[in-house]
Amino acid sequence: MHPMVIVGSGMAGYTLARELRKRDAAVPLLVLTADNGDVYSKPMLSTALAQGQTPERLVQMTAAQLQAQLGISVRTMTRVESIDATAHTLYAGGELIAWSRLVLALGANPVDPHLAGDAADTVFSVNNLADYARFRAALPSGGRVVILGGGLIGCEFANDLAAAGHAVELVHPREWLLERLLPEQAGRAVQAALGGLGVQSHLGRKATAVQRADHGVTVVLDDGRRLQADIVLSAIGLRPATALAQQAGLAVLRGIVVDRWLRSSAADIYAIGDCAEVDGYVLPYVQPLLAQARALAAILCGGDAPLAYPVMPVVVKTPACPVVSLAAADGRALDWQVEQAEDGLRARQIDATGQMAGFVLTGAATRERQQFAAQLRPLLAPAS
Repeated sequence: MHPMVIVGSGMAGYTLARELRKRDAAVPLLVLTADNGDVYSKPMLSTALAQGQTPERLVQMTAAQLQAQLGISVRTMTRVESIDATAHTLYAGGELIAWSRLVLALGANPVDPHLAGDAADTVFSVNNLADYARFRAALPSGGRVVILGGGLIGCEFANDLAAAGHAVELVHPREWLLERLLPEQAGRAVQAALGGLGVQSHLGRKATAVQRADHGVTVVLDDGRRLQADIVLSAIGLRPATALAQQAGLAVLRGIVVDRWLRSSAADIYAIGDCAEVDGYVLPYVQPLLAQARALAAILCGGDAPLAYPVMPVVVKTPACPVVSLAAADGRALDWQVEQAEDGLRARQIDATGQMAGFVLTGAATRERQQFAAQLRPLLAPAS
């Protein structure tokens, strides 16, 4: 019997493996991963410095330990080079591997900032534990850090680095931080709170080059300003990893196209996590990923219920200004009704019918997220 194969050992791949084992103790299960397969929580990477967490302490379990615990096979440092969807085989690590069903949990890749300059190749991005270890090793104590991108990850790293004693400058091309998740008033509140930690924000600006300097590097902005830094971190976004799926002839739009049963356009191939475009949605957050893994485990074990998404607020890990956001996921340009109080901001996103379609809470108001969430419909309702 050919094994069920999961490609990817991130949170999506390993959560699926655990969920499958809960349902079936015997099915042959093989995980292929291009890294060392250590188990860790990726969301912790942007909060670890201020908590004194070294890369080693972030490891919850090694691949060998997980393999023994679940009774599965994990092949580390094994990159999948090609997939033959018709023959139900893949080529990885110099070997042709046959599979019964294949799950792509490939994650997402950092967007290239396309910088000029003789130090452009020194810019870091942190997308996994190995990236974080390299960044941490290169970061001098109390060093100067320029962060490119004021979205979710950029703001979380800015808060973490500043709280850990680093001088941080944040470069963001939009007029306020976290503009995809927050109305302007909330974005300004985050900026002010980060400013209280010493973070300098350069809004409406992009970096064009990174050049070597006598001490560290110089980041050149599109208005000619020059920022001095010891290290530069790019957090301008992630793009679903779809190259392998495209090579295999699978349907790909923003991500690998799958339906609510997580099925791709090829028989017996599924996709979950940051690489997947599920029923038109690409949601690179933890809660959707966990819902996908639980649903797919049931489906692969004979169930027929489609994936359901509950109401899933996003928690932005910026302790200087706690934020919970649930902006409309379909990209509609909706109006915000904002109430500012001493304990925080409460913003409601209103649709054309006058109904609340999303919300944002800051400060102590984040404690009300359950009450706000209860007023919204699930993004993908359970099957009736």
